[in-house]
Amino acid sequence: MTRDLVIRRCGELAIAVAIAVALLATRAGAQRPLDGVIDIHVHSAPDNVERSIDSIDVAKLARERGMRAIVLKSHYEPTATMAFIVRKEVPGIEVFGGIDLNLSVGGMNAVAVEHMTQVTGGYGRMVWMSTFDAENQVRYSKENRPFVRVSRDGQLVQEVKDVIGAIAKHPQLVLATGHVSPDEGLMLLREGKRQGVKHMVVTHAMMQPVLMTVAQMQAAAKEGAFVEFVAGSIAGRGGQEKVDAYADAINKVGAESCILASDLGQKGNALPPDGLAAFIAALRMRGMTAAQIDLIAKRNPARLLDLPSP
Repeated sequence: MTRDLVIRRCGELAIAVAIAVALLATRAGAQRPLDGVIDIHVHSAPDNVERSIDSIDVAKLARERGMRAIVLKSHYEPTATMAFIVRKEVPGIEVFGGIDLNLSVGGMNAVAVEHMTQVTGGYGRMVWMSTFDAENQVRYSKENRPFVRVSRDGQLVQEVKDVIGAIAKHPQLVLATGHVSPDEGLMLLREGKRQGVKHMVVTHAMMQPVLMTVAQMQAAAKEGAFVEFVAGSIAGRGGQEKVDAYADAINKVGAESCILASDLGQKGNALPPDGLAAFIAALRMRGMTAAQIDLIAKRNPARLLDLPSP
């Protein structure tokens, strides 16, 4: 076994140990690492694919862990209605939803965004600018199928500008860039800023198919957007390198412009609260301070969701 491989395996073991310690402390009720934490990216059932947990149970688990709020996400179904129902069943935690502008809702559809704001409770917050049906995603995946276009010849299409206008009309809404390309993401943010959108976030900036560079993330922050870093699965192969890269990017972009989220709920992965706790533990092992974690896991997502500062 080579020296580099030994170092990598030791790093992965250290991350696994951090995960185990965080989860044991949480489940024992000793020190809850998620007290006050907000997760803006939670996948749950019901959905069109199998999920590891349903929306009511994930809210219960998040509440048990001491979390302040979660945002339910589906790629193909608006979730503001689900957020209303979950809040009735699980008091004591804030639950929000959103809409992902994929083909199932008509793509870049300003009417669908307006409708979400009218759903009982007003818990629709996020507007993801297409994910699995985004042109960038379809081309990255080398698929031959219809997609949602956000730009043509280096310019945003009119339907996208209309959607951004609908977001700007409702100050509580969040423009999330989805799975578009880095250049398109920056175009969306510039247009959002021009039209007066109050809240913007780059969706999992360092994950495929987005893959922003640090310079592009810094540019996004200058436009007033938060940059999202998601847990995914950091315990497996390549976990050490992923956490190293995330920690380095957060330091270079600045914690004041970054947000942590889980992007979990997939079958076989950690449950969203557990994965997020592990992510935080791994970042702390990389030298992230308690003050930085407070910003990126509590205060910044509260600002994004228009919640009072903790």
